[in-house]
Amino acid sequence: MTTTTYTVQGMTCGHCVSSVKEEVGAVEGVTGVEVDLPTGRVTVTSEGSVPDESVAAAVREAGYEVVPA
Repeated sequence: MTTTTYTVQGMTCGHCVSSVKEEVGAVEGVTGVEVDLPTGRVTVTSEGSVPDESVAAAVREAGYEVVPA
């Protein structure tokens, strides 16, 4: 099991959190998504390796941006 944390910019409410969780959760290989709204941290759990670009694309689909590390 792999855990990766991203910082997402632009989330302001519970609906934002739900949108990000839904889109990122649909990425192949992702088994869990936790979002901390105050910090913008999104923790993704997966079986094996999920490309960062796949997660970033899902975040963009939800209407937000991953902040580069």
